[in-house]
Amino acid sequence: MNRIVNLFQNSDKSSGGESSAGLTRPGLLNVYFTAGFPELNDTLRVLQALQEGGADLVEIGMPYSDPVADGETIQQSNDRALENGMSVRILFDQLQGMRETVSVPVLLMGYINPVLQYGIESFCAKCAEVGVDGLILPDMPMDVYLDEYKSIFDAHGLLNIFLVTPQTSEKRIRQIDEVSAGFIYTVSSASVTGSKSGVSGDMEAYFERLDAMNLRNPRLIGFGIKDHDTFVRASNHAAGAIIGSAFIRVLQESTDLENDIKSFVRSVKSSSEAIPA
Repeated sequence: MNRIVNLFQNSDKSSGGESSAGLTRPGLLNVYFTAGFPELNDTLRVLQALQEGGADLVEIGMPYSDPVADGETIQQSNDRALENGMSVRILFDQLQGMRETVSVPVLLMGYINPVLQYGIESFCAKCAEVGVDGLILPDMPMDVYLDEYKSIFDAHGLLNIFLVTPQTSEKRIRQIDEVSAGFIYTVSSASVTGSKSGVSGDMEAYFERLDAMNLRNPRLIGFGIKDHDTFVRASNHAAGAIIGSAFIRVLQESTDLENDIKSFVRSVKSSSEAIPA
């Protein structure tokens, strides 16, 4: 079974929200980082430290020269990774043997152009070879995926994770839910990544509308999640949450990479281990 599907099916955290005792129960934590950042050969090192810190699944960003959906922090990490020489081919080389030490689900996230340049069939085959479980390609149209690529993804055991936003129609959300497996990436707002607003009342109203739809797939909430408080608030409305920009800033400022990564993840999952802002 795909590791993402297995995670959600077998974890009691996948329901998020409150426990039967009425206590807040943080959900699953998905952490994003850019491959080849802060240094070219840090990819596997960061991934392993995230697992050791307690991340439940990990998104590895494939750096791209024009990441239009991303805010300044992730854009800067893309620029730095590209300056370091990162490419899709180098990323696959770095992930060879990953499954000898990494057991958490791993997704690759990015834009469709580098995947097309590599070749869809070859890209998916390489993902399966190194142990990648799914892809998040926000600019790939759903119809194109269903008509041209789904059979290739399926043949290599890869999930394609779709995004929904506050502007996505109910009809579209239900279409996405019907063709999805694993989870649905729930974008919290119309802003780019790295929003500093946290989880607002408007966002919670949007999450409640999604709750009322009784979707088949669990959801993870991304954009604006940055610390324990926002993680718990998002988890009250979904199976968990995704942190990206806040973690990239940890990498930017780190003086002890492994320990800083593990400390950050633990601070997000447990307020008693919170680190100063």
